[in-house]
Amino acid sequence: MRTGIVILPEHRWWWAEHKWKAAEEYGFHHAWTYDHVGWRSLVDGPWFGAVPLLAAAAAVTERIRLGTLVASPNFRHPVPFARELTALDDISDGRFTLGVGAGGMGYDTQVMGDTAPRSRQGRFEEFVTLLDQLLTRERTTFRGEYYEAREARGHPGCVQRPRLPFVVAANGPKAMAVAARYGTGWVTTGPETDDDAEWWAGVERMARRFRDELDAIGRAHHTVDFHLNADSCPVYSMTSVERFREVVGRARALGFTDLISHWPRAEGVYAGSEAVLERVAADVLPELVGNRPG
Repeated sequence: MRTGIVILPEHRWWWAEHKWKAAEEYGFHHAWTYDHVGWRSLVDGPWFGAVPLLAAAAAVTERIRLGTLVASPNFRHPVPFARELTALDDISDGRFTLGVGAGGMGYDTQVMGDTAPRSRQGRFEEFVTLLDQLLTRERTTFRGEYYEAREARGHPGCVQRPRLPFVVAANGPKAMAVAARYGTGWVTTGPETDDDAEWWAGVERMARRFRDELDAIGRAHHTVDFHLNADSCPVYSMTSVERFREVVGRARALGFTDLISHWPRAEGVYAGSEAVLERVAADVLPELVGNRPG
């Protein structure tokens, strides 16, 4: 199983840089950051843009994959965003993965005025469809309900061919259909619940439903990586080394190929101890087959 770590974009670079370097040194296969204008309980705190942050992270790392968890249409248009993604893919020398989702309601849809669409799912489908075209074609003309592109140029294209990978966030059947069609990977946050056992049961149902979506289009299960956002669970994955081992075992048993946790914070959301992270890196990550990047 491969493991990933989320580093929230809340620190000035002089402090954040060591976390990105450490993520690679610890042996995580991928490292991610949130792509929001502001996020939930942290909206009044420090917050930085995902694209320049990931470019900086790419410049100080060599092997670890980097990505957004997740970018959304809430404040982005596919045409300029495709240019930014191409740049990230180039700067990282083909180590960038686009985590992409429909986007939730909240600050991102309010800060620029009410940008909530009539259909979040319809906009999401167009967003991913157009990004796929922009990143694989030399010229793209597209006219949809939410987005338009006129002779948009794609040169020089991605380092990764035919384009950089998409990991598509999906919990429901319509979003899963998008993930099944366009995703190199699928990521789920599981159901919204405060009960640990209920959350794991919901994750199992979602994994089964996603396999059904793959079957419906005749796509082999092994061609898609299954990512689990472990810290959407009511119990933080790095509460202890024992908890992390438990999460790894349960995710693996459900067929997930990739597990994503969050860097411990001093307080609030994802509150934990960096000493636990260090022990996980020293004692658990080396045991996981395929975990070492490169």
